[in-house]
Amino acid sequence: MAYWLMKSEPDVYSIDDLKRDRTEIWDGVRNYQARNFLTSMALGDKAFFYHSNTKPPGIVGLMEIVETNLVDPTQFDSTSQYYDAKSTPETPRWYTVKVGYVATFERDITLDQLRESFEPDELWVVRRGNRLSVMPVEDAIAEKLLKMAQR
Repeated sequence: MAYWLMKSEPDVYSIDDLKRDRTEIWDGVRNYQARNFLTSMALGDKAFFYHSNTKPPGIVGLMEIVETNLVDPTQFDSTSQYYDAKSTPETPRWYTVKVGYVATFERDITLDQLRESFEPDELWVVRRGNRLSVMPVEDAIAEKLLKMAQR
């Protein structure tokens, strides 16, 4: 099992939305490196749910990868902000996963707390200028994050 961190703006899709829906496709990723991380995920992997573009940003919960290597349908929807005119059903460019709700943390782990606890080479989300919405998290770092969430 691997660990990941996946970002979403809470006014677009929040941990509460996932708790309500139980499972959801993680659509709209339009960065090739993030897409490659999505395609390398396996069933049962865990992902930290990170609320971005909010005050304060931070990790708010945990989810599990429940389906892998799905074609992102938003790339074909001309009314979607994630539409990709160069992508076709025969040759899709964008793949994703379906996530399932695991838990909401009692206390968020804020970006400031993450910066205090981790170096940029340990946890990519604390790197200056990092804009990736999907990133790997090493097992030892994930264990530390899980302990931080229990405090």
